[in-house]
Amino acid sequence: METAALLVVLVIALALFFDFTNGFHDTANAMATPIATGALKPKTAVLLAAILNLVGAFLSTEVSKTISGGIIREDAIIDAGTDLFLSLIFAGLIGAITWNMLTWLLGLPSSSSHALFGGLIGATIVGAGLGGIDFGAVLSKIVLPALIAPVTAGLIAFAATKIAYSITRRYDGKPDGRDGFRWGQIFTSSLVALAHGTNDAQKTMGVITLAMITIGWQSGAQHEPELWVIIACAFTIALGTYLGGWRIIRTLGKGLTDVKPAQGFAAESSTAATILASSALGFALSTTQVASGSVIGSGLGRRGSTVRWRTAGRIGVGWLLTLPAAGGVGALAALLVVWLGNWGVAIDAVLAVLIILGLFARSRRNAVTSANAMSDVAESHLAVEVPNTPPPTRRQQRIAQAKAEAKARAEAKEKARTEAKAQARKKAEAKAASKAGKASRPADAERDGESS
Repeated sequence: METAALLVVLVIALALFFDFTNGFHDTANAMATPIATGALKPKTAVLLAAILNLVGAFLSTEVSKTISGGIIREDAIIDAGTDLFLSLIFAGLIGAITWNMLTWLLGLPSSSSHALFGGLIGATIVGAGLGGIDFGAVLSKIVLPALIAPVTAGLIAFAATKIAYSITRRYDGKPDGRDGFRWGQIFTSSLVALAHGTNDAQKTMGVITLAMITIGWQSGAQHEPELWVIIACAFTIALGTYLGGWRIIRTLGKGLTDVKPAQGFAAESSTAATILASSALGFALSTTQVASGSVIGSGLGRRGSTVRWRTAGRIGVGWLLTLPAAGGVGALAALLVVWLGNWGVAIDAVLAVLIILGLFARSRRNAVTSANAMSDVAESHLAVEVPNTPPPTRRQQRIAQAKAEAKARAEAKEKARTEAKAQARKKAEAKAASKAGKASRPADAERDGESS
């Protein structure tokens, strides 16, 4: 029992550290576009996101229940020993944190959520076999939402961008005509930060609750996280958010420098709506994927845009890689546990600390702060090519055509008038010449008589 209690403490500590990395890793998802469009300054945006992540963590626990009583079959693993189950959770968290730290170092906007799922699934498969995973729950609560949510968010953002530009089309050709959307972005980006708290903070709550149920510190019939768990996870993710994740934000913002306020407003509204709806249903979404889908959809909503399929494909590969990569690391950590028991846990803990410190030390060589950071869901913006001068709208085409027709009619009338004047002048000249000819005939006759 003492060993199990120690393992629970280690799991809680590691889960909270993952929560911390989730906070700074996903800050950019909420604040990328308002920073890029100038609606918010970087430090202000990060502080606002931290506060709203904290608030959002208290609004829902449905996603937490999905983690604590959904994807892993506790009964199939506990039969093999409580210590083994806790050790596998510990190994899974190591896989998730290692992948999070590595992508943070490289500035890659990967999914913290899928890193966690991958780590837990990989460790469970190694330690308990395929029977330890509820693949029905994985498919319905993780895989399908991961495929559907970015597409749904993209379609909503596409429609919202079309509507926004249609309503404000009288400002076409005026660079600052849609600046009112900058103020709207403060509201919509706040909603995204709030939604992030309702979804991502819940995942850590679920892991801790699962560990508590395993050791018997919480009833297995009650998967609702305890109050102290909610408070700890809420403050930890808020702290991670406030410390910034500037390395991720820099990648995201540089790619979003062409995002217009109306487009950013539409993307953030779509992201917030998708995540809040999914949190209410208990779907564990990737905020990164939803935000990226919204950015791509809003880009396509601008006139004349085309998809760079190579870039879009590279983003998709990055999404697909996260879960198996984190699963692989979690599986390796679980192998040590299976082979060496408690010594394997100790070795895993030492290796995890060394990896985290090594990646952090490496990141200091090229530090990224609020002074030199701009934003990273931004690689998704590069998947859409928008011309500097968008083609005219149908209304503009009709107006241009009407002006061209009116000009052609005016030119035709002017030409007809000019031709009529020319003909009248010719007739007058001909008439004058005729009169002059008649007047010259009698004079000629007189001259002829005198000469004879």
